[in-house]
Amino acid sequence: MSDGALSQAEIDALLAGVDSSDSGSSPGGSDADCKAIQDFLSSTVEAQSSNLSMMTNSKVVISGPQGSFVNRDALLDKLPDTVTVVKVDFSSGFPGEHLYLMGEATAKSIAGLMNKEENIELDEMALSVIGEAVGTVVGSQITALSGKTGNKSIANMPPEASNVPKAVAALPAGSFFCAAYQMDIGDGQTHQFWEVFGPSVAGDIARSLAPPAASGRASAPSSSGMGSAGGMSGMIGQTANVQPVQFPSLIPHTGSQETGNIGLIMDVFMEMTVELGRTRKSIKEILGMGEGTIIELDKLAGEPVDILVNHKLIAKGEVVVIDENFGVRVTEIVSPQERMDIG
Repeated sequence: MSDGALSQAEIDALLAGVDSSDSGSSPGGSDADCKAIQDFLSSTVEAQSSNLSMMTNSKVVISGPQGSFVNRDALLDKLPDTVTVVKVDFSSGFPGEHLYLMGEATAKSIAGLMNKEENIELDEMALSVIGEAVGTVVGSQITALSGKTGNKSIANMPPEASNVPKAVAALPAGSFFCAAYQMDIGDGQTHQFWEVFGPSVAGDIARSLAPPAASGRASAPSSSGMGSAGGMSGMIGQTANVQPVQFPSLIPHTGSQETGNIGLIMDVFMEMTVELGRTRKSIKEILGMGEGTIIELDKLAGEPVDILVNHKLIAKGEVVVIDENFGVRVTEIVSPQERMDIG
């Protein structure tokens, strides 16, 4: 029988602003949801490895993940006593809780490689570096998720990193999705980190990744009384007669004389640049910059970058890594009207 005193774990949880009363609830989420999220995350592992390799200047290999729906107590049992928590919630698209956890030793190893510093301490600067690394990983993940689901509004909050006892980690309430990864960063050790999606985020993502249900309306009788031969259902069934829609070209016709004139300048080189984002700083702020200064741009992680020719916006794209070099995949061509409006 309880004497009314709080345990240390309960005290730590209250200090962290988390509710431990439902930590023993049974895990939820279907096997199909779990598989959908795990399969998607597996498809992003190679890109995550490449991004971290670039940032740490070391060969990083991530494997996994192994995903499951767990509750707070189940995850805490797997964590080391002290963890680095990077909170990077989704702000739109699939809004809700999203965070990464790793052991203190793993966080120090990553921060040390990025800062080229041995025996690093997890101070504010080192935690900022860890947040930057996680933000880059999440950015590539959002790009992939947008492509898979067609949801172009997915964005995340700026990462917030902290190093705390595991009992203080602010985990989602109830049952949530957790993906466990293995990571080799070239130091001869196998590191582990965890990615956590809150219940609502996991459910929304799983539903968006699920294939659309087959519709049986094509064979159903028409409610308007039209027979199957002449009704809409009959028309849908006659797939042999379906032809692709032909739209008229929106590009003005170019005569042979005009084409010949353009051919005269085909060998002329023009400057092409990719703009990640912009910001405005006062002279005082600029003069105060030094090594390690982080400059926040006006674009959210996962937003398309601008592609400019001679400083004129012509397209938008997403950053990719090709053989350890950065590249840009064009995702949208800006229309002439938009270019005039921007100009």
